[in-house]
Amino acid sequence: MFAETLLILALLSLAVFAVPLRLKGPFTLAVTGIGALRCLAESIAVLGRGYGQIETLITSPVFGDGYAATDPLSALFMLICSLAVIAVLIYAQGYLRPYLGKKSPAQLSLHYAALSLLYYAMIGVVMCRGAFGFLFMWELMTVSSFVLILFDAERREVRRAAMNYLILMHIGFIFLVAGFVTLRAAELPATFDSLALYFAGHNPLPLFLVFLVGFGMKAGMFPLHVWLPEAHPAAPAHISALMSGVMIKMGVYGILRVALAIGDGLLAVGLVLFVLGIVTGLWGILSAAVQNDLKRLLAYSSIENVGIILLALGIGLAGKAWDNPLLALCGVSGALLHTVNHSFFKGVLFFGAGSVYTATHTTALDSLGGLGRTMPRTAALFLAGTAAICALPPLSGFVSEFLVYFGLLGAVAEPGSGTIAAACGIVFLALIGGLALLAFTKLYGITFSGLPRSKAAAEAREVPVPMIAGAMIPLAGILAVGLAPGLFTGGLFALTGRLLGIEGAPLIYRMAGPDLWKITAAAVVLAGVVGLVCGYKKSLLRKRTVGTGPTWGCGFGAPSPRMQYTGESFAEGLQSLSGRAATGRPQMVGRGEIFAGRHNLDVRHRDRVASLFSAWWVELLRRVNARVMATRTGKVNHYVLYALMFLLLILLLSLTNLI
Repeated sequence: MFAETLLILALLSLAVFAVPLRLKGPFTLAVTGIGALRCLAESIAVLGRGYGQIETLITSPVFGDGYAATDPLSALFMLICSLAVIAVLIYAQGYLRPYLGKKSPAQLSLHYAALSLLYYAMIGVVMCRGAFGFLFMWELMTVSSFVLILFDAERREVRRAAMNYLILMHIGFIFLVAGFVTLRAAELPATFDSLALYFAGHNPLPLFLVFLVGFGMKAGMFPLHVWLPEAHPAAPAHISALMSGVMIKMGVYGILRVALAIGDGLLAVGLVLFVLGIVTGLWGILSAAVQNDLKRLLAYSSIENVGIILLALGIGLAGKAWDNPLLALCGVSGALLHTVNHSFFKGVLFFGAGSVYTATHTTALDSLGGLGRTMPRTAALFLAGTAAICALPPLSGFVSEFLVYFGLLGAVAEPGSGTIAAACGIVFLALIGGLALLAFTKLYGITFSGLPRSKAAAEAREVPVPMIAGAMIPLAGILAVGLAPGLFTGGLFALTGRLLGIEGAPLIYRMAGPDLWKITAAAVVLAGVVGLVCGYKKSLLRKRTVGTGPTWGCGFGAPSPRMQYTGESFAEGLQSLSGRAATGRPQMVGRGEIFAGRHNLDVRHRDRVASLFSAWWVELLRRVNARVMATRTGKVNHYVLYALMFLLLILLLSLTNLI
């Protein structure tokens, strides 16, 4: 009855069109929240079985017998989706409140309905094993997210980003169809369960690469990432949080589902993912560090984190091929845990970006500043998300990267087949982490510290309670995993051991387990020391008069906001690495302008790969369109001639048995 319950709730969510305007948000929260809680119960029940039953098959008239299932891998991603959608729906109650008088009831109904369908489509993606059900849910996920991106469709850049997203997703969809068609051509059922049989008799790399393109397009893997930096800034903040934190992980799920079916040839697949992870992570964080828009920076950081996940997954699969169980378990477990953690801290960060936009109506870094004083709760939440995504202890991002480092260092300490790859992994993972610290120091410092750079930033006020409450849910996940990693990683190692077919995963976990509990102890001690220092400071200041004054300005008598770092100057040192991705658009003095007025220099960092990736087909479409438009002569005799030529073509093809 699980699948039928979700289907009924998905259909019931469409009744939002008949609900009064002010009740549309609470209605969607109630209906989708019930489904999310049901999915949470199912996922916890499946994950709690441990080494027991690995799969719960579902017989359904919709999906068919055995073609929809909740196994531990599905349950883990179902858990991510359900926690995220609850937080998103709570946050949306406050974020969409100003739009009640601006958008029509039909527009808001369409938004809420698409949001609910996106959630149920993602649940269907991780449950469906057959090609028809899976591809149907995949397409529903794409179309519903396309509608959500178009929330502000009156803006040209939003329409452009949405169309770019839709086109590229369908290019990826064609590759997924080709992958399942390959299974049918081999006289096997078009299901994920048939992959192991196909790989046992064929070279797995070609078919894996076909699926990798399809799933990598959704995941934002380099060089298929070009839609992501455009779509996330165009979408509302809560949709960006859901897409970045959860939806792109459907691509990671698909890659992992296909890779786990491979026996011989796993080494080549693992190294491909490892190299792609390094390139994706470096490109993502280098591009993020030079951005001057809050949401675009966060979007590129999602690409970076997908790179970290692929790096860890690739080295873990390679470790399995090298018969190195520690590297395999730590790599894949770190990838899975980082997938969970990224949904947490990216949710907090995009919620924070939405709060900043709600208060200031801009996401341009050079128009912000000083928000830490006027928006203290948002600033505190954003700081926690920033520290977590930079993998600073004792938060969740540190734990997942610690697992990856632990496996890599173990492989280096015991020389073997994977020593060189593990050493490269350590170097590049550390480089990505250092650049992430630079990028998010810039992001937080310019946004929340210093002086306001605009009137809007100076007049900003704290956002409504639902927006703060929504961000508290992923924050709880960040703190839970960071402060008590031992409670989560033991079960994760058992799950990974079952997925990889490695015996004795709990015994191997004992090598990393004590260090994880030391992290917990260090976190408790650190929190206690901070609490004591704060309490002591408060007691001292209670007896003193505290005054405030301007920050020392290095000799300047009247510091102004113009004396602060800008987004461009902060990352100036990286321009030598990413200078070709930056294009300046100065507004020059016109020839007919006798007395020069006010002019601005607008520097936008555009992705060079995006231009190379899209330029050829944009030019192709332009040329095709020009040829087609030339046939529109407006003369009836020409159109009759076209019809006769088409009928003649059909006749010739029929005579030659081509159709």
